[in-house]
Amino acid sequence: MVKGGEISSAAVRRLIRKGGAGRVGGDAAKELRKVIEELAVIIGKESIEMAKHAGRTTVRAEDIRLAAKRHQL
Repeated sequence: MVKGGEISSAAVRRLIRKGGAGRVGGDAAKELRKVIEELAVIIGKESIEMAKHAGRTTVRAEDIRLAAKRHQL
């Protein structure tokens, strides 16, 4: 689990509203923020492994896309 929020609750609220919600509870925004941050860390770690496997130290967009695809995103 990620400690400390890297993504603001306000940004998460905007994303939820963009999805069509008229109102967003504070608990909902906090929970989605946790989920997004945890998933970002998981995808980041997998992307690093993909870059290493390809003999690179730089993570590229393609590494992120492949890692996200593994999670059906």
